[in-house]
Amino acid sequence: MELKQLRQKSADELKAHLAELQKERFALRMQKATGQLPPSKTHEPRRVRREIARVNTLLGQIK
Repeated sequence: MELKQLRQKSADELKAHLAELQKERFALRMQKATGQLPPSKTHEPRRVRREIARVNTLLGQIK
């Protein structure tokens, strides 16, 4: 999700999105550990980790 779209969300929506991202990150970590992560998706853990950082930054700015 782009930063412009994230900025339009409320704090509650950002927290919900953060929870989704953390679940996705966990699933990707488990896929990688068990060797089930397809070679075409090796960039996904990095993308999710960066988006988590973006959401946390925006939540810090709101408070």
